[in-house]
Amino acid sequence: MRSSVADVTFRLGAAVAAADLARGRLTLADGREAGFDGLVAATGLRPRRLPLPGPQAGRHALRTLDDCLALRAALGPGTRVVVAGAGFVGCEVAATALRLGCQVTVVEPAAEPMLAVLGPELGRAVRRHHEAAGVRFVTGRLTAAVHGRDRVRAVELDDGTTLEADVLIEAVGSVPNTEWLAGNGLDLSDGVLCDNALRAGERLVAAGDVARFPNPLFDDRPRRVEHWSIPGDTAKRAAATLTALLAGRALDPAPFAPVPSFWSDQLDLRLQSFGSPALAEEARLEEGDPARLGEGVLATYHREGRHVGTVAVNLPPARQRELRAAFTRPLLTLTRNP
Repeated sequence: MRSSVADVTFRLGAAVAAADLARGRLTLADGREAGFDGLVAATGLRPRRLPLPGPQAGRHALRTLDDCLALRAALGPGTRVVVAGAGFVGCEVAATALRLGCQVTVVEPAAEPMLAVLGPELGRAVRRHHEAAGVRFVTGRLTAAVHGRDRVRAVELDDGTTLEADVLIEAVGSVPNTEWLAGNGLDLSDGVLCDNALRAGERLVAAGDVARFPNPLFDDRPRRVEHWSIPGDTAKRAAATLTALLAGRALDPAPFAPVPSFWSDQLDLRLQSFGSPALAEEARLEEGDPARLGEGVLATYHREGRHVGTVAVNLPPARQRELRAAFTRPLLTLTRNP
């Protein structure tokens, strides 16, 4: 069957303010209404912002193209940049700012950057790699205040330390856009709670990083996943589920078990991951020397004896099919034995 958007009506620039699932009605921000038989929640995330008083000029977050353009215009040789948060976004933007000639300090409450995903050994190795290039890290500290009259001039930490700054980049996570679904009896405590078929209600499904669903590759606990691979995977399954619901057909009985994956380019490093390393209780170094990340490193992550994640640093592209296969094999087993 050929797909087409000829029968699709686009209402661009019109946000949804509220939904009434029982009536099948949406209220738009401009007061207009729209009816539906089936509804897909795919409203994504917005950057979490630090609740700090002080000037707003010079403070940035990254999510949209406009965010990127505004930040790029603020960066240049000698610009003093403080990055709040040493997750993947924080480390990527720190590396980019450094290459643009900025003076970069990263503030992180954990002991190492990307600690939850990489673990202490690999996280420490990545920090040292950044530090050797010129990025400064302040770990175990929180951003507590912003100082300046008309714009950011300094950032104060929770121990009273003050860092001079022209730009503050807030890379402290994301917030699911679910407010428009309030009042419908849904669990919106962390995105939209769904079953394994991505069904959140009788005629509601969710897709993308707003969807919280269980993945049988790991366990039965629903989680949101913000990796780049998830929107496409969840969109296909959510569409199949919703069309079955509207047609009164049985849902696909095969378990929905997508393999989360992502990559991150930082300086001369490319980090690639398959699975969910953050769920692990143990990290094992399989190949390479963390002191020489540029030459290639492979780590695997395990929970209760099960392989739940893999992180590769600077391994050849040909290895990626092999690493992904470590997760597609159990996926095939689940599909054949529902």
